[in-house]
Amino acid sequence: MSDHHPTQRFTERAGQYSLYRPEYPQAIVPYLVQTIGLSPQSLIADVGSGTGIFSKLLLESGHTVTSVEPNTEMRKKAEITLSHYPGFRSVEGTAEVTTLPDRGFDLVTVAQAFHWFRPAETRREFERILKYPGHVLLVWNILQSDNPFLEAYTELKETYSETIVHEHRANLRRIQEIFDPFPVTTHSFRKTQQLDAEGLKGHLLSFSTVPMAGDARYPEMMRELDRIFAQHNQQGLVDMQYETKTYLVHLDR
Repeated sequence: MSDHHPTQRFTERAGQYSLYRPEYPQAIVPYLVQTIGLSPQSLIADVGSGTGIFSKLLLESGHTVTSVEPNTEMRKKAEITLSHYPGFRSVEGTAEVTTLPDRGFDLVTVAQAFHWFRPAETRREFERILKYPGHVLLVWNILQSDNPFLEAYTELKETYSETIVHEHRANLRRIQEIFDPFPVTTHSFRKTQQLDAEGLKGHLLSFSTVPMAGDARYPEMMRELDRIFAQHNQQGLVDMQYETKTYLVHLDR
């Protein structure tokens, strides 16, 4: 797995990602309306948009969104899911080379992806495509581990995962350094996702760091997952509890 380029890591996992990764709190949209004056006329670029989970949140609120995603399988999932929204546009591109026009957008959003980007090149690209003043919103759904089920699930994932250190994943100090001297405003939301046994399996396999079927460790990992679900489910469901962390960068010259 460590040989996979970041843009291709999720090629074989696009289905699980689309079905089993959590959505984002709807309260994010009114937060943006209140803090930066987001309106239906605002043009948004959702960069590293994956299967379109965050793009969908914005589109459902009546916004115009250009989704930028380099991975073909993930981009196709988004196009199938979101093509009926009149404000949706999909392009192939990376955070460092979006292919978008200069000064074309009021807001750039990045959900669950900024830690895969090359920071210096990404900042330059975001400054190029944003109007001034403009904003960048970085979002992460952070799975909690503060009850016995979540603790056991997190331990399982860490035991079988490839180790990758993301020094700018939901790290305020590092994000401030990357976008210095522009100010960064933080805000947190809560989100709960309920999953059955099949959903929990799909959630685990949506992570690019865990083994897939065919790996020697896969059967043991699945047996342990089944044990955790059997021990902790309530009426066939488990609660995945998240803190959704947002970092709003104010680019104003």
